[in-house]
Amino acid sequence: MQSESFQGSLSAAHEFARLGKNDEFLQSCQKIANTYIQDEHVLTQIASLLLGFGFSSQAKRCLDQALLPSPDNKNVLLSLALCELQLGSIDRFQAIAQELIQRNPNDLKVMSHVLYLSEYVDQENNEFVLALAKHWGDCAIQLAGGEKPRPSFHRLTTEPLRIGYVSSDFCQHTVGILIKEVLRQHNRQRVKVFCYSSGSNKDWVTQEIAAHSTFIEVSSLTDSELAAQISNDHIDVLIDLSGHTGGSRLSAFAYRPAPVMISMLGYYATTGLSYMDACLLDEWHLYQDAKQDTQQDFIEPVLSSGKTRWCYYPAFPAPAPTAPPCIRNGYITFASFNNTLKYNPQVYALWAQILKEVPHSKLILKWRTFNDEVFRQSVLGQFQTLGIDTSRIELRGPSFHMQMLAEYQDVDIALDPFPFSGGATSCEALYMGVPVITWPQTRVVSRQTFAYLSLIGHPELIANSPEEYLAIAKQLAQSPERLTLYREQLRMEMIQSPLMDIKTYSSNLEDALFNLHQKLASSH
Repeated sequence: MQSESFQGSLSAAHEFARLGKNDEFLQSCQKIANTYIQDEHVLTQIASLLLGFGFSSQAKRCLDQALLPSPDNKNVLLSLALCELQLGSIDRFQAIAQELIQRNPNDLKVMSHVLYLSEYVDQENNEFVLALAKHWGDCAIQLAGGEKPRPSFHRLTTEPLRIGYVSSDFCQHTVGILIKEVLRQHNRQRVKVFCYSSGSNKDWVTQEIAAHSTFIEVSSLTDSELAAQISNDHIDVLIDLSGHTGGSRLSAFAYRPAPVMISMLGYYATTGLSYMDACLLDEWHLYQDAKQDTQQDFIEPVLSSGKTRWCYYPAFPAPAPTAPPCIRNGYITFASFNNTLKYNPQVYALWAQILKEVPHSKLILKWRTFNDEVFRQSVLGQFQTLGIDTSRIELRGPSFHMQMLAEYQDVDIALDPFPFSGGATSCEALYMGVPVITWPQTRVVSRQTFAYLSLIGHPELIANSPEEYLAIAKQLAQSPERLTLYREQLRMEMIQSPLMDIKTYSSNLEDALFNLHQKLASSH
């Protein structure tokens, strides 16, 4: 009875948040927390709900309370690691992550969580992440029963290639939105598609994916059961779309249920699993010079699947671009609508310098974490410490997707964070006619916006250093004519580029899968 009461209260709180009734939402969460103040399981669920709607400081209070009776509870500490990172406490996040790894050295969930969150942290070298990923892979294989040989290749040349996609994001998520269009374009005479869904969110995107594939719900299956399902479906090429992100079923790949297994799209680093035959990227996301090579950061071979790692497809009809707001305002408005996990002291410092050198300019930052007053004051404090009057900083909370796109009408120039650059966010800004300034570095995750700008022919927005990033911002700010041209041309340039050519992308993907399957089959 208590469980039913709790779930009802939690559902009511969720509905308040969905409707944007933040005061009622917070009051509901506080009431539940007070009722179950000694129950770390309940407190962790409340914290997760608070985090999902951007209330990081309130979530931290719940998690701190949950740790009192159980200071070593790994599930609470995992949530707290994310919470600290969202609040900008990078040192505290790293301390919790190290503690978790030391206490749970062979725990796949702990390692995956740390690997995923570590992508948001600036790394002078990637040795820790690579070593942890390798250890995850070794542990996954041992938990799956030890080393296994590659399954036999059974496909006849006259049969379609049987492809299996595995994801928890077959819903209104960047991965789900793109995959539904890829499935729509797949050549049914060449491939037969299976989608193994481990996610709990079901919506209109899920329905479209299910309409264009053999759709199998696998969230209730164990890893061994999922592997048996894949094996029984005679999958030729199994594709992981999640990596170490939330809801991943990558550990099922350690049972080696298909003769060819690859990683693509939903993750930016190595899986750490030696059975993986490739990570599909593109030429723009690869980095190579005398000292650094992208392949060095991956266990699996890094292969190019065509001109682009993924295609942008608008989830909803976007409003038409309008004239740059500087024309009516008389000043430049910079902005970033990125996940605030991507912000760090170096990002704040460079953006503050831009504001200093572009007189009267303003900066809009938009993400759900700006629901949180403590976090808002922390960010404003960062800029104030850097010498910026906080009246020049506007912090906006979340909104429905269509409204968010319309808010680009308030933006002249978008600023890309680093080292974790924008993904779909950068594409949306460009689609609304807003130029995005980026500084690509060596890691795959830092080169997303670089890839988009390269594909649509705008290398002038790509910086090679912080100094060049600043110079580009200043030059653009002094040229409303250029900003107007971007407003008029960027959307059509995107539509006519490989970045939005899903038909060619799907064909190239099929070719890459066929070629890899044939190469491996011929050598075994």
